[in-house]
Parts: sequence; structure tokens; C-alpha cells
Amino acid sequence: MSEPVIILVEDDPPLRTLTARALRENGYAVHTAGSAPELWIAFDNVPADLIVLDIMLPGTNGIDLCRQIRRKSDVPIIFVSARGSEEDRVMGLELGADDYLAKPFGTRELIARVRAVLRRRSGSDSLGGVERQDEAHFDGWTVNFPRRELRAESGATVELTGAEFDLLATFVAQPQRVIARERLIELSRTRLGESSDRSIDVLVSRLRRKLSATGQDAPIVTVRGIGYMLRSAVTRS
Repeated sequence: MSEPVIILVEDDPPLRTLTARALRENGYAVHTAGSAPELWIAFDNVPADLIVLDIMLPGTNGIDLCRQIRRKSDVPIIFVSARGSEEDRVMGLELGADDYLAKPFGTRELIARVRAVLRRRSGSDSLGGVERQDEAHFDGWTVNFPRRELRAESGATVELTGAEFDLLATFVAQPQRVIARERLIELSRTRLGESSDRSIDVLVSRLRRKLSATGQDAPIVTVRGIGYMLRSAVTRS
């Protein structure tokens, strides 16, 4: 198999060099960029498997770049930033990032995060670790697990981030059962590093919006004081 391709966007030349070297030494093909224009050159010419994106960039910052990337692609994105508060991590989730790594970070932690995100994208490490068949169906929706894809009844594909898909997979694996918020936090820590009630609530809110985009009521309901539940019946094929 070919090496996974990573685009590393970092404006600090020494840090960019060190990070790129660490990624290459661990088996990744790395293309570097120090600004938005350089990112788009790489993005348009390289079939990237993942983007490591610094937030504080000259010109167009990482936040705006993430928004622009998400309009074009669901390629996994790991934000890196010197700002590592809970609010910053939540902001990263709201923008559609798959993980958030605070600076300064160690090489081992970065490599572990990259591997985890790529495993989840390949479908070999989905949230909850529940065995299932290829597809699940509820309320006209189809969840395709090998493709990590959500399709509406019309056949249109709804774009989900990796975190959103994994959350949906957890609900689909346990339909019509309340899942405690603490359990969702526990399951998500492997993805988000330090998850919290608020970050889970953000993910659920985003998923609900996408499931209600067709005009239906979102099937994920809040069970006050406990957690959330997928109220729909699920069939598998």
C-alpha cells in the first residue's frame, strides 16, 4: 500500500521542518505549506489523506481555511494551535475538524493522533467498537459503514465529519436506548484528547441539524439529566 499523504500547514519554518521529518520517519508522505496559497497549491495537486492545520497563519488563518476546505472536501483535519482551552477545542469541532492538538506537543502524541484519525477514516476504529453489517436504515436514512457515508431517502449524500459519523454509528448501534452523556464523553476521548459535556453537545447539535435538513424532525432526542437517544427503529443489511 502507498504511504498516506499528509499536507502539513505551519508557518514556523523550524517547527514545520521538525514536524514534517517526524511524520516522514513514521511512514507518511508529507507536503508542506506555510500559508493559504501554498496549501491550495498542494490541495489541488496532491490526493491528501489528512491535513495538519495550524490556526495562527499569516493572511488567511486556519479557521477560515478549515471552513473553505469543508465546502470542498471531507478530508480529515487536525488543528494545531497554541490556544488549547475547552472553548478552542469546541470551536474546532464546530468548524468540522476531526481533532485538535494544543502546542507545544510531542512527536509521539502527534503521530498517535494522526494514526487514530486515519484508522477511523478507514473504518477500522469506529466509535464504540460495535460490530455491525454493511448498512443500517432508519427513517429513510441509510448509513453505509464501509464508505462511512450517510444517504438521504432521495439518494443524496450528506457530508459528515469523522466525529459526526462516529457519533451517529454509536446511536445506530444502540437504537431506542438512552446513552449517557458520560459514556459518549468516554468514547470520544480517543478522538478529541480531552472531551467534555460541551463538546459532546456540540457534536450532537451538528448531527441533529444535518438529520433535520430534509424537513424531518431529528431522530436524536435529549433525555434530560441523562443523555441522548436515537428514537427510531433501525434495520440492518
